[in-house]
Amino acid sequence: MQPNDQARETILTEVNGISDENLNKKPDEKSWSIKQVLEHLFLMEGAIVKTIADQLENGEDVDTDQKPIEATVDRSKKVEAPDFADPSADYATLDEMKLKLEASHQGLIQLVEKADVDKLERKAFPHPVFGQMSLKQWIPFIGWHEKRHILQIQEVKEALGLT
Repeated sequence: MQPNDQARETILTEVNGISDENLNKKPDEKSWSIKQVLEHLFLMEGAIVKTIADQLENGEDVDTDQKPIEATVDRSKKVEAPDFADPSADYATLDEMKLKLEASHQGLIQLVEKADVDKLERKAFPHPVFGQMSLKQWIPFIGWHEKRHILQIQEVKEALGLT
């Protein structure tokens, strides 16, 4: 959990002090606002936790290889967000987004504390880029995914002149 906690801490540091107006401002029509990046992270973490919990309960045993999940931070390779993790254009405050992120992260922490480690290694579900990934590897993937979006937040801040 340490890489996930560190990534989350870095995200919160990056957004700390950003006004709600700037949080919701998009640098251009094709880019996400910082609020949308945060919402995407909340949606992804929640969906991954829900899927891991479901697979622990109902999934079949599957053989998987270790995947190079650290490659997730490479922003030169564009990856479309799945529909369920596509953020809305709705306005939100930084405090609201922090509460959502805290709630999804607590869900992950509780799942990890309760999960049978053996089942995490034996069960899996597919990642759109890496293919079948063990439930155990999905947990640190969340942190790598957030590290990717830390870079995106930094890019948005720079484009908005906030750095």
